Amino acid sequence: MKNVSIIGSTGSIGTQTLSVIREHPDLFNVKALSCGRNISLLAQEIREFHPEYVSVEREEDLSVLMELTKDCPIKGMGFGKEGLITVSSFSSSDILVSGIVGMRGIEPTIAAIKAKKDIALANKETLVCAGHIIMPLAKEYGVSILPVDSEHSAIFQSLQGNRDNEIDRIILTASGGPFFGMSVPELQKVTVEDALKNPNWDMGAKVTIDSADMVNKGLEVMEAHWLFDVPIDDIVIHVHRQSILHSAVMFKDGAVMAQLGTPDMRIPIQYALTYPKRVSLSGKRLDLFSIKDLTFEKPDLSVFKGLKIAMDVGRQGGNLPSAFNAADEEAVKLFLEKRIGFLDIADIIEKAVEETEFINSPSLDEIEQTGNITKERIRKDHL
Repeated sequence: MKNVSIIGSTGSIGTQTLSVIREHPDLFNVKALSCGRNISLLAQEIREFHPEYVSVEREEDLSVLMELTKDCPIKGMGFGKEGLITVSSFSSSDILVSGIVGMRGIEPTIAAIKAKKDIALANKETLVCAGHIIMPLAKEYGVSILPVDSEHSAIFQSLQGNRDNEIDRIILTASGGPFFGMSVPELQKVTVEDALKNPNWDMGAKVTIDSADMVNKGLEVMEAHWLFDVPIDDIVIHVHRQSILHSAVMFKDGAVMAQLGTPDMRIPIQYALTYPKRVSLSGKRLDLFSIKDLTFEKPDLSVFKGLKIAMDVGRQGGNLPSAFNAADEEAVKLFLEKRIGFLDIADIIEKAVEETEFINSPSLDEIEQTGNITKERIRKDHL
């Protein structure tokens, strides 16, 4: 029996993690949960999974949660950063599923590592902004970082049994989102509603917008760099519209190992929870006979400018990924509020990176400061 804590339990990753756990009550116990402001859904999760500790984003939501769960035997409740850290490092948990979005996932991940909890990592910003801190720390404490993103899980699975073989390149796939193949003039006309329609994956609003402008793929390149210790230029993006081949590894002898499957996030989530074993999982199976084509194309960096900026930032490193990520978070908010256009997101990110004073190996405080300064500048520019 494995004891699980989840931060972001009411989001896309969190709810799909609980779906996996629901199928295997004999394999998993839920020990601690956190959410943002979806208190009603958290209350339902508490009633079903009986965690010992729960946390919410804001203190004022605690009274609502207490009322909704007054007949449930919860041992403790918290809020804010302290609550997140308590969930992440909960004493009786074996593994943390980090399913929240943004830089606020960094400190809870560090707390979990120091508490010697394995990490099922879906929060890519943790490695994008602090990979130089997280990966050595995980090694020091003997903690496994198990990727949950479908692409990084595919790479991780392709490396099983091949850890000692030298990698030539990583083939990182992308669905291309709803706008792949469009021109810049066409992208100037897209709406928020258009951008929220991902052809293959069911994700939260932030990640869906990041997928639409391919900024998400740039973040994933930086994450793969840290997870697998591969240079940025050896990570090659392939736009694969069918989302069947989830990513691959080419070795020095030219052999390619790939992981294929239906686009179901529960598969990589479950593999992270059960690694190195595989167990049964409901859902549609891949039928190779029904697949007519598997296509692969290069992304157009002149159209998807945010992806090009991400690659440049990944090569430079330092605190620039933190500026990039913070600018993206703020720009996506502005876009979802319909205050800027779709292409303005990349322009805002580019300006923010250019204005950032470079720090080669930033501390945790410097990472946070870079993000805060970046967001404040963008807010002032868009009052």
